[in-house]
Amino acid sequence: MTRTTRLLILLIAVLLLGGIGTGAVLYSADRSGERGVEQQGGPAVRVGSVSLRSTGRQLVFRNMAWGPHRDELATVPADQPDGERTASGVRCLRFHAAEGTGVCVQAVHGALEDSYRTVILDAGLHELRAFPAAGIPTRARVSPSGHLASWTVFVSGDSYAGTDFSTRTAIVDTRTWVLQDNLETYAVIKDGHPFQSHDTNIWGVTFADDSRFYATLATGGHTYLVQGDVTARTLTTLHQNVECPSLSPDGTRIAYKKRAPGAPADAPWRLYVLDLATMTETATAEQRNIDDQALWADDATLVYAIPGDFGADLWTTPADGTGGPRRLVTSALAPAYLG
Repeated sequence: MTRTTRLLILLIAVLLLGGIGTGAVLYSADRSGERGVEQQGGPAVRVGSVSLRSTGRQLVFRNMAWGPHRDELATVPADQPDGERTASGVRCLRFHAAEGTGVCVQAVHGALEDSYRTVILDAGLHELRAFPAAGIPTRARVSPSGHLASWTVFVSGDSYAGTDFSTRTAIVDTRTWVLQDNLETYAVIKDGHPFQSHDTNIWGVTFADDSRFYATLATGGHTYLVQGDVTARTLTTLHQNVECPSLSPDGTRIAYKKRAPGAPADAPWRLYVLDLATMTETATAEQRNIDDQALWADDATLVYAIPGDFGADLWTTPADGTGGPRRLVTSALAPAYLG
């Protein structure tokens, strides 16, 4: 092969790679642009007033449908989840609400990179107070009274599937604005004894009341359900292999994702329910990978997100292991029931 031939082959290769790279960028930009355009056959969305103090039972969530209202908080009647959505104009990556208080973790788009902040909202979705968030938002919850709000972010990493991640979980009192910005400062009681470790991670708060909550504690390659005390600033382990707990409305059970034996490393979780009195585990009928903090629609039914065509869909399944999963809402994430 002559030197001229080699140079010609190299030139052709460079041109081909450049064309592929340009095409990929243009395709990505085109797909990004499509997100602002309503998809044919997608859910109907209109602009309107959204309140966190509903006179009727409502379901509010992050609208994932492509169009001008993507990522806005939207609401539908709870008994018409596939009905027309009312979009609020307020954008959140993670959201939850109770008793007229909302927690909304938002992206702040910068010239070089995004940053994040947590906003506490009143019943009319007006900002009451904002706090810096140290990384990518992943979980958020408000206590039943609306007096406490919590959020979890990834300080490093962006998935719970592996071990190379670090989280930061905060709790704020919406009456006094006292912020506990890192629950890793709490004293840990593991198996009845004080415990300290440099690799502790805490995430996924779910509130029982204004002093007591549950969360996940990870250390030494294991995860634990812990009961937290806001006043005493303690975390006490209760059960192993529990992630992203969610307390039932009657306070007797925890829905959670559990690493199932034999499941793939990149899809390890199945949805379970734990009886707090007996520590008995019940597997739900949902057999797919669940990487979400489930929500209780009532004392018998769980709601959770699974990746869908436009980001995520909300699914539901009975909490007692009977029945089977069904899709509740398309193109939706981070739900909360109001009223």
